[in-house]
Order: sequence, then C-alpha cells, then structure tokens
Amino acid sequence: MSNQPIILVGGEPNSVFLEIFFKSIKAHHYKSPIILIVSKELLEQQMKKLGFTFEINDIDKKLKDFSKLNNNKINVINVDYDFKECFEKITGKSNKYINETFETAINIIKKNNFSKFINGPISKKYFLKGKTLGVTEYLANKMKKKKFAMLIFNKNLSVSPLTTHLALKDVHKKITKQKIYTQVELINNFYKIKFNKLPRIAITGLNPHCESNFKNSEEDKIIIPAIKKLQLKNTRINGPFAADTIFTKSLLIKYDVIIGMYHDQVLSPMKALFNFDAINITLGLPFIRISPDHGPNYSMLGKNLSDPKSLIQALKFLDK
Repeated sequence: MSNQPIILVGGEPNSVFLEIFFKSIKAHHYKSPIILIVSKELLEQQMKKLGFTFEINDIDKKLKDFSKLNNNKINVINVDYDFKECFEKITGKSNKYINETFETAINIIKKNNFSKFINGPISKKYFLKGKTLGVTEYLANKMKKKKFAMLIFNKNLSVSPLTTHLALKDVHKKITKQKIYTQVELINNFYKIKFNKLPRIAITGLNPHCESNFKNSEEDKIIIPAIKKLQLKNTRINGPFAADTIFTKSLLIKYDVIIGMYHDQVLSPMKALFNFDAINITLGLPFIRISPDHGPNYSMLGKNLSDPKSLIQALKFLDK
C-alpha cells in the first residue's frame, strides 16, 4: 500500500494523550490516514470535556482495504472500556483494556504488513507491574525479538540508553560488550535505511569522568575494549566520554547519536536541550514503533495545557 495508515494506540485511558492527540490533528494535516485504537466512549467524553469537536469514522478491525481512508474524520477502532468519569485516577483496572488495544494494533499490523505504529503512554507501575521494564521491552517480547534498543530521536541529536528503565543499582550488571555491539548495529541499520548515512556515534562511560578508584572498572573491562573493537570497522565511533562533558556544545556538533549506559544519563540532558521536541523509537522490531516522549502525566489531566509537540513530531516522522 503506497499510503499506509498510521496505527495509533491510545495507551493509558486516564492520561493526557487524547488531549495531545486532538491538538496534534488540529495543528497539522497528515497525508497518511491515522487509525486510533481507543474506547470510542472515552474519546467522545474527553473531546466534550476539553472543548474539541471532530467527527468520528467507525472502522471495523477486520477491514480488508484501508487505502480509501483519509483524515477528514477521526478513524476509530473501538475497544470497550468501563469507566465512570473520563478523568479517573490511574489504577490497574484499565490493564485489560490497554492490553486489548495493543493486541488489536499488533494483529492489524501483522495481517496487513503495516509498518507505522505509535502508542500513547502507559503506567509502568500498574500496567507492567514489574513483569517487564517498559513498553519497549513489552513489544519486543510480544514480537519475540531479543535484539532491540531505545532511540530518543531528534534530527539534530539522538540518544540511546544501553539499559532502559532499570534501577541504578542494577545497571552495572547489564552492561556487556555484546550489548554495546548490538546497540551500535541497530542504530547504524536505522540511519542507513532511513537516512542513507552512517551516523557519528559517541559512547559514554558509566563512572564519573570515566574513572574509578577501584581496579577492573566497567570502562576498563567492557566499554573501552568494546569501542576499540568497533573502531576497527567503523571510525565514526568514539569514546568513552564523561557524561558531564559530552553534552557541551563543542562536542555535540560532532555527533548524531550519543549512547549512554543508563536511562537518565542521556535522557535528562536530551530533554533539557530539546524539551518535548523528540520521539522515542524502538529499533529492532518488524515495524517502526514510536512513542511520544512523555508519560501519562496524571497531574495535568483535564487542564488542556499539555504540549503536543512530541506527538506532532512522531506523526510527521511517519507521514511519508
């Protein structure tokens, strides 16, 4: 299909996602049809409470021909959700609903060989319940993929944490040479396919200043040997860099991607630099999966003040 639809899962029903979705489709026209998998009743309730007016086009999930869809209306595949109010507290009672929205999306993608997928945020505390670290891992498990990575993408600079939503006390246990090799391979493949280029990659150390006062640090045992081996084939890889200096302007302009050892090591400066002008891409899946770079943000529910920039960027990225 020349103009594949973008499959979009609403995620946690008690989040700011639908508000951001309404603002995104109001702000920009997208060529690719958008199919929203969500509770139609919830959609209508939030639309009314937030003051948006859109027509709805009901779509059968068994539809065989998606080529005639457009965005004149919101294309919705309904998944029933039992709720009292559209802005409730986030609890585990929405888990079955969220899982069904993901299952519906994955089945449609597989059946039709689609490649564009966006999901709204979920609560890791309630939906994942410690069974997996995040939606990145949740989807990789569902697709039976062991090689995958998180890339927070901005056209000027992207970052990729080697470990994702992992407690700091456990990070050092999960850093391996093979994981570094896999991360670099996935990033190189993505940039080659999407942009026809070999990215310039900087890799951080784990310890402050890439130093330690003990023998056999992670830099000495794992990170430096891995970088040296990678450099034998790719001279566009450098490191390890201290995390407190790699994000300075003089170094930033030299790289397309910074691989960090843990989540906040690279995501905190990324958000300080670009705010919500970035998207979370899962590498290694049989489709392009993007998540806007924000969480459910329960504290902002119903206030109509949330920034849609990240979802707009996600939709634009896939709208080709």
